[in-house]
Amino acid sequence: MAKAEAPPASQIPLPRANPDLIGHEEAERVLLDAVQGGKLHHAWLITGPRGIGKATLGYRFARFLFAHGLDAPVDMFGGPPQPLQQSPDDPLFRRIAAGSHPDLVTLEREENPRTKALRDEIVVDQVRDLAGFFAMTPAEGGFRVAIIDAIDEMNRNAANALLKLLEEPPPRSLLILIAHAPGRLLPTIRSRCRRLALRPLPEAEVGTIVNRLAPGLPADEVRGLCRLADGSPGRALALQAAGGLKHYRALGDLLAPLARRQGLDIKAVNALADRFAGREGGDLFRLTFELLGLWLVRMIRLAATGSIDEAMVGEGAAMRALGAAARLERWSEVWEKINALAARAEAVNLDRRQVLVAALGLIERCARQSVS
Repeated sequence: MAKAEAPPASQIPLPRANPDLIGHEEAERVLLDAVQGGKLHHAWLITGPRGIGKATLGYRFARFLFAHGLDAPVDMFGGPPQPLQQSPDDPLFRRIAAGSHPDLVTLEREENPRTKALRDEIVVDQVRDLAGFFAMTPAEGGFRVAIIDAIDEMNRNAANALLKLLEEPPPRSLLILIAHAPGRLLPTIRSRCRRLALRPLPEAEVGTIVNRLAPGLPADEVRGLCRLADGSPGRALALQAAGGLKHYRALGDLLAPLARRQGLDIKAVNALADRFAGREGGDLFRLTFELLGLWLVRMIRLAATGSIDEAMVGEGAAMRALGAAARLERWSEVWEKINALAARAEAVNLDRRQVLVAALGLIERCARQSVS
């Protein structure tokens, strides 16, 4: 079978235009039960790892409220397994997908008008605009809904401005807050929301989504992507589009000498670092550190459980050869340091070559102790 090309961005639907949600039927039922019981909270905090469907669920619920309000037919509550499902041919679905519904607003990171680059944060002016949106009467007589994707990307001033809305919610308003890392939020924000936690999906369900949106991939590639994605179909698709599995194999080859009690191949390290120049090099740098993080998470899991599901042939044997089971704390420490190093590199524009050398040096030192 010929290898499929990476799906273009147009084939990976944005959450507002995604008609499907797999594996979160229980969460849908919680939202519907809140409507049925007359206890619809004014703010919902939907949490979970990136790419598992949090924003997709938020838009599904917004569509449901616009379609039915608080007077959904009784038979919906005990009926279909996905009661929030709506046909993509429905005019309401199409309006929301196009961003043209007057009673729905989305807060996301925006372009900085001066630099033309995407901001790192959601800023306070966006939240102030949101207050003005909620001050208006619903254009179509129902709810006004705001989806913030993601609230943990707000800066402190924006979060404080949002807190005022949460403390004094306007009538017939609904805030849907998407959070990848809810621990970063102000406790006062968390306490004013009803939390709905989405769990990582089983490998089979991630595979179903990958096969649907990137058809024709070899089974071993789908399996590898699913295992790297760790329950997140969005991450699996993003890795596939970026050639992540190929880069992960190359990274495994780069680290393989450590399992044989050898040092890293300096020429290979330099060859990778040479590719970090320019904008495309920045994308590869970020992908490399994401994959390093995934590799370390798998090492930590192996150390904790003694088992691993291989993302590529031979991976498990190479990792076991490092003696990871006896070094859980040290691998966890390396994972934390490399995450901090990558974040600092992005924040203050550190030299990418030196950051890579430093990160691989941390892994090499830990591996030497593990196999000693």
